[in-house]
Amino acid sequence: MNFIDWDLPEILIRLNALTADKNPHWGNFSAQQMVEHLAKGFSLSNGQLKFPMEVSEEKALQSKAFLYTDKPFGKDIKVGFVNSGKPLAFEELELAVDAFIEGFVAFDEYYESNPEATHPHPYFGPLNHEEWILLHRKHISHHLEQFGI
Repeated sequence: MNFIDWDLPEILIRLNALTADKNPHWGNFSAQQMVEHLAKGFSLSNGQLKFPMEVSEEKALQSKAFLYTDKPFGKDIKVGFVNSGKPLAFEELELAVDAFIEGFVAFDEYYESNPEATHPHPYFGPLNHEEWILLHRKHISHHLEQFGI
């Protein structure tokens, strides 16, 4: 599978095609919940948000290898640290997209200033800048496909 490029304008073209009433092809997220979820992922990747590991170190290493493949995430994947029933953080979808933009830019700026930094993901273990980009590209592509955009 080809994953979306790490290019904010390209990603925004797709996110801006979303409407608040767009239904997913699978899963429980609304369009706004999905964008807020993606935006929150940047906080995890730059160390502002932390979750406990949910798998063993050995399983995390196996999972990390998945990031280097062209395999997508499964459609109805469930992870313990994601709550799709959580209240919305913003009043409207456009504000969630703004938070996504801020998170994307903050991620790039963080790793520009801290190129050797690593931060843990609950399933993939410690990830460096390159690995976080691989994960974000797969993750963003997964959720864009979820909404058919």
